Amino acid sequence: MKAWPVQDAKARFSEMLDACLRDGPQMVTRRGNDAAVLVPMREWQRLHDAARPSLKELLLSDQGRGDIPVPPRGRLRRRVPRALA
Repeated sequence: MKAWPVQDAKARFSEMLDACLRDGPQMVTRRGNDAAVLVPMREWQRLHDAARPSLKELLLSDQGRGDIPVPPRGRLRRRVPRALA
């Protein structure tokens, strides 16, 4: 993956985009530190589809959450506090 300083990325964006589509992801650096990555749309879609949903997305979704494993209750006895024992 080639690293582009932010000044070069701005000045030569078309070239950076062509390199991204041809060679894969391109890194953008700012003051020598990694700042961003330009990735082809196909790879972005693949990564996005493979990502697990966030808690917010799960809670706001219309789909049921019946497949969440919940341990059965009542198998273990409660401990009695020492002060009462």
